Amino acid sequence: MSQRWFWRMARWARRPPSEARVKLVLMVIALCVVLFGIEWLFGWPEFLTVEKVRLR
Repeated sequence: MSQRWFWRMARWARRPPSEARVKLVLMVIALCVVLFGIEWLFGWPEFLTVEKVRLR
């Protein structure tokens, strides 16, 4: 680990993120998990699949 990461961790320990920022990050992670679950259950939609175009 470089010294920059230690400085960043020390600053984060002194001034932790606000409750709103923590909620925002958790909501984004939850949204990603939900989207992954939907794709895993139902598969990738056919209309979003890229088709190869043959050039003449």
